[in-house]
Amino acid sequence: MQAKESREDYLEAILILKLEKDKIREVDVSRFLNYSKPSVSIAMKKLIKEGWVEIDETHHLQLTRTGYAIASKTYEKHLNIARFLEKIGVTYSVALKDACKMEHDISEETFQKMKDFFKK
Repeated sequence: MQAKESREDYLEAILILKLEKDKIREVDVSRFLNYSKPSVSIAMKKLIKEGWVEIDETHHLQLTRTGYAIASKTYEKHLNIARFLEKIGVTYSVALKDACKMEHDISEETFQKMKDFFKK
């Protein structure tokens, strides 16, 4: 997995989990992504070092402004790509899975056209 894709997956996971509950920990991210706890721990240390995630004294994770911006853009792409794929006949489960792969590489031009498609 490329570094950009991995970063986006972790940040998006934190965002989605934060939508579900107020306090999240590394173990929640581990379960959500189905990654090992040590892998998540290593990734969180990198994300904290880069300034995209913060961790408080009770070990709860929080996105920084920059982390939130990346996560929300990735999640927006995910939702819109999945919606588009469903619109053209792809099953819901496959659309979600494929959207997860496509969200990292889609051009801004294509993504904007996809969003425009739904405005019509």
